[in-house]
Amino acid sequence: MNERVDTRLGMTPATYRAGGKGASISYAAVESPFCRMMIGATDRGLCFVQFGASDEQLVTMLRNEYPAASIAPLMEPYPAAFQEWMDALRDHLNGQTPRVDLPLDLQATAFQMKVWSYLQSIPASSVESYSEVAKGIGQQTAVRAVARACASNRVALVIPCHRVIRGTGELGGYRWG
Repeated sequence: MNERVDTRLGMTPATYRAGGKGASISYAAVESPFCRMMIGATDRGLCFVQFGASDEQLVTMLRNEYPAASIAPLMEPYPAAFQEWMDALRDHLNGQTPRVDLPLDLQATAFQMKVWSYLQSIPASSVESYSEVAKGIGQQTAVRAVARACASNRVALVIPCHRVIRGTGELGGYRWG
């Protein structure tokens, strides 16, 4: 299932497979209530929202995800759209907005996009199990594939994988703690 679903613009599969070759990604890191948060974006939307202990760690993560892309830090003052995206993410982290709806520039399989779209529909105050998500997308036996889709999410918060837990009620190894 490698077909591509184009939601709100996305990096082509060929570009993503080539490590982002031809893509220009700008980034900035800011303090968040948890730790450092880095936002990476193309002119089409967000392609990277991650948390880490240091800017160096986050830049390494970004370069590992897109090794052939042109990657450069943004200098302040940030372009208006980028600043709006950063503000929306900070407002969300501070509990001021329950949902983050920002343009994305991601490449994903049709299955991943189906899971990610479903996750965006889970209310902010709710959680669901991997099994419930699989049922919610009409693929009851795809529990492990749902977990893989959550693990491959490169835009934390925008695609709220943190709203998915194990059937036991425990966290399922959420990478940002």
